[in-house]
Amino acid sequence: MAEIIRLRKGLDIKLLGNPSCEVIQSESSDTYALCPPDFTGVTPKLAVKEQQMVKAGEALFIDKNHPEVKFVSPVSGEVLAVNRGARRKVLSIVVKPDAKQKHVEFKTKSVQSLSGDEVKSHLMESGLFGFFRQRPYDIIANPDDTPRGIFVSAFDTNPLAPDFEIVLKGNELDFQTGLSALAKIAPTTLSISASQTAQALTQVNNVDLYVFKGPHPAGNVGVQINRIRPVNKGEVVWTMAPEAVIFIGRLFNKGIVDLTRIIAVAGEEIVNPTYLRIMSGARISTIVKGRLKRKDHIRIINGNVLTGVKASEDDYLGSFANMITVIPEGDDVNEFMGWIAPRFKQYSVSRTFFSWLSCSKKRFSIDARIKGGTRHIIMSNEYDKVFPMDIYPEYLIKAIITGNIDKMEAYGIYEVAPEDFALCEFVDSSKLELQRIVREGLDNLRAEMA
Repeated sequence: MAEIIRLRKGLDIKLLGNPSCEVIQSESSDTYALCPPDFTGVTPKLAVKEQQMVKAGEALFIDKNHPEVKFVSPVSGEVLAVNRGARRKVLSIVVKPDAKQKHVEFKTKSVQSLSGDEVKSHLMESGLFGFFRQRPYDIIANPDDTPRGIFVSAFDTNPLAPDFEIVLKGNELDFQTGLSALAKIAPTTLSISASQTAQALTQVNNVDLYVFKGPHPAGNVGVQINRIRPVNKGEVVWTMAPEAVIFIGRLFNKGIVDLTRIIAVAGEEIVNPTYLRIMSGARISTIVKGRLKRKDHIRIINGNVLTGVKASEDDYLGSFANMITVIPEGDDVNEFMGWIAPRFKQYSVSRTFFSWLSCSKKRFSIDARIKGGTRHIIMSNEYDKVFPMDIYPEYLIKAIITGNIDKMEAYGIYEVAPEDFALCEFVDSSKLELQRIVREGLDNLRAEMA
């Protein structure tokens, strides 16, 4: 019997636009892209040139600091463009797909017959090693490290997030193979929700299984690590999204890199929110085509509403994004009397409005407005109410802002990632960009320790 860990702190934000259980096959995108900024901590070095032909699974760029780590094309075709930003930073590598797809052949392999080093080398060669993230610093994992363990969270508690049991259906064998491959590298822990019943989750082999019960952010892998075995200074743990575990299983079972995934297309501004089977890196215009209720005054988010990135239809599905969310922008709203007016339909964490009486049952329309200005940080225990990790979030934020490395270490910065503060950012009456602050703190600490 798996151990059940109950979390009391947190907050489930119930938005309109929850996806139905139907999975629809998407049409092919006219272009696909791999975006180096998705891979935090990697210094990209191009492995291709414009107009070059590539196969699916062929490297588009490598990590300059670790050339053995490759990042590969999701499709075969012609490299259409290499888009750069300020100081010639590579933003995306765009590939126009062939009518008939060709894959790099890696040959099928039995995980049981391989050592941990052989599994790791195979993942680096195939381009799937880039889906490992490490704590501390929340960056792409260093292949030279020996992790204390690998953690996988098989459920997502973010607003409107996809149900992994729907994503898993038909991929059970690949998921188990992927977990077995991870277990060869380091002891692996799988966390599931108390509401999940799929045998592929409840009866897994070769991993330690934990069951979590509670509100968001119970599905955050950082929260799970903190409750199971926290990260101490000098230790390294790796994490991986469950969809990437399926990619690894396909590599060993089929001998090719197949980055087809099932995402949720959700939100109040989506017509008939549903699940979509699509290739990673697809153009967002393909995903939302014919699904938008309107063309203006909307916010398209590459990911979920708490941790996702503002996007346009010309952008591409992120390598780690498991959904596309579309909500009202709110720039066309003019409210009589502003916040003073009594409300029954607007969501309020602080119980400013009477709508809190029906919060447990009702889904709300929440737009992208901040509804306030940046203020000095208010020590009112707002963060503690929704932050279930055993650290002091407000004190950690203040230590990061002041650049006090000793206090940052004392308050647990080695355990956290920006996503762990997304809910704190949502409830923060000071309107601070907490995820940006934490990201900058982690980057500064890594530079200092290097």
